[in-house]
Amino acid sequence: MEEKSKSRGWCGWFIAIIVLASVILAVVYTVKLRTKKSGDDDGGGPVPGPPGAIDKKYADALKLALQFFDIQKSGKLENNKIPWRGDSGLKDGSEDNLDLSKGLYDAGDHIKFGFPMAFTATVLSWSILEYGDQMNAVNQLDPAKDSLRWITDYLIKAHPSDNVLYIQVGDPKVDHPCWERPEDMKEKRPLTKIDVDTPGTEVAAETAAAMASASLVFKDSDPTYSATLLKHAKQLFNFADTKRGSYSVNIPEVQKFYNSTGYGDELLWAASWLYHATEDKTYLDYVSNHGKEFASFGNPTWFSWDNKLAGTQVLLSRLLFFKKDLSGSKGLGNYRNTAKAVMCGLLPKSPTSTASRTNGGLIWVSEWNSMQQSVSSAFLASLFSDYMLTSRIHKISCDGKIFKATELRDFAKSQADYMLGKNPLGTSFVVGYGDKYPQFVHHRGASIPADATTGCLDGFKWFNSTKPNPNIAYGALVGGPFFNETFTDSRENPMQNEPTTYNNALLVGLLSSLVTTSSTLQSLK
Repeated sequence: MEEKSKSRGWCGWFIAIIVLASVILAVVYTVKLRTKKSGDDDGGGPVPGPPGAIDKKYADALKLALQFFDIQKSGKLENNKIPWRGDSGLKDGSEDNLDLSKGLYDAGDHIKFGFPMAFTATVLSWSILEYGDQMNAVNQLDPAKDSLRWITDYLIKAHPSDNVLYIQVGDPKVDHPCWERPEDMKEKRPLTKIDVDTPGTEVAAETAAAMASASLVFKDSDPTYSATLLKHAKQLFNFADTKRGSYSVNIPEVQKFYNSTGYGDELLWAASWLYHATEDKTYLDYVSNHGKEFASFGNPTWFSWDNKLAGTQVLLSRLLFFKKDLSGSKGLGNYRNTAKAVMCGLLPKSPTSTASRTNGGLIWVSEWNSMQQSVSSAFLASLFSDYMLTSRIHKISCDGKIFKATELRDFAKSQADYMLGKNPLGTSFVVGYGDKYPQFVHHRGASIPADATTGCLDGFKWFNSTKPNPNIAYGALVGGPFFNETFTDSRENPMQNEPTTYNNALLVGLLSSLVTTSSTLQSLK
C-alpha cells in the first residue's frame, strides 16, 4: 500500500491490415484511420502491419506481470493458479448486505482501496484495447481480461445505487499492525463509502473511467456485461460532476495512504473514456469546455493513480490522430500539444528533457515507489509512438529539434529493460524474472508459508525472518531504486520493496506494446 506524505500492437481499437501498399483499412469505431493532414509533423511513411516476431524477453515478463494479479485476488478463487493462495475476504461487504468479496488487494497488505483499484482497471482496459492482439500473440489476452473482470465485478457491486459508491474495504489502522495471510484474516473489515452527503469526485470519476473503458473491452464478447458497465459509468460520472467534492477532504482518514491532489484530472479522464465508449459528443464537449479549468495546458505532468492529466492528453491525442469528424472540438489541439510536451520531456536528447533521471537512464521522481513514474512514462511513450506510426506521422518536434517516433519507442524500451535487469545493480525489479530479483518482498502472503496458521501478531516471526520469502510473488514490480541507484531488498523497506497492482497494470501495458515486432518498425530502423 502506498503511503503518501508520502500500440506496437495494432489491434484492440484499430487492427491495421495492409490490403494495398497505400491503403489502410482499420477498425476505429467503424471509421478509417486518417492519414496526414496539413499541419501535422510529418507523414507519408510505411503503415503498420499485424504483430510480427515475438520478443521472448518481453513475452516472458508479460506472463509474469499478469500473474501478479492472480496473487492479489480477494474472494472465492476460480481456477486458482497460485498454490499458496486461497479464498479470502468472503464476507467483505456483508455488514451492508453487499458482496464485495472480489477485487484486488492493493499491495502487500489486505486493504481494498477503491481509488487505485479503479485506476488499475482503467489502465488494464487501455492496455487490452490497444495491445490485445499483442497479448493474444503470446496467449496472455484471456488472463488480462479475466483479471480486469475480477475488478469490474467488484466495482459493479460497490456501486449499489446512482449516488453511492463503496470506496474501501478494511481499515488501515486495524489491518496494518497485523502480519498474516489474507486467508487467515479475522479482523473487522469496515466499509467506507461516498454519497451525496460525503462526495468524492475523484474516486467516483476514476471508477466511471474504469467502467467506461472496460465496457469497450467486453463490448463484443459480452455485450450485456458491457452495457451494464457503461450504465454504471454514466451514473458515476454524473454523480462525480454534479456532487463535487474531494474524497480526501471529506474523508480525511484516506490522506495518509491515497491522498488526492485534486479531482479535475479525473473528471477529464472519465469524460474522455465515456466519449470513446459512447461517441456521445456531450463528453467531448465536456473536455473541450473544461480544459482551461482543469487541464493545465502547456505544463507536462507525471501520469499516476493521483494525476491523470498526461494520460488524458495522450488519450485525446488519439482522437486527433484517427478520428474523422471532430467538428466543434477545437480545444483538443491543446491536449495534443501538451501530450507532445510530455513526450519531449521524456526523450533523453530533447532540449526540454526532464532532469528527473538517474545516471542509468531511469525516470525517477520520488523515493516512495519510484518506478511508478518510470513505467507510466514508458507506457505513454509507447502509445504516442504507435499512434504516430499508425497515422504515418513519424517525427515530432521538440523546440525545433526533430525526433523520430521510434526514438520514443526506444525510450520506452530503455525503461522496460532497466526494470528487467539492465541497470547498474544488475538486478531485475520484476520478481521472478531473470537470475537476480528481490527475495524479501514486502508482501504478507509471499512471506508466510502456505501451511502456516497465524493470527494478527504472531505472523511477525515471518516478517522478521532472515530467510527469503517462502512464496515467490511472481511478476510483482517492486517500488524501485533510489536516485543514486541503490536498493535494499528487505521486508522492512516498503518504500522500495513493496509491489502495487497499479504499477503492474502499467507494466502490462508497456510490455504488451513491446512484445512483438511489426513491418513498420522494422522498416524504420
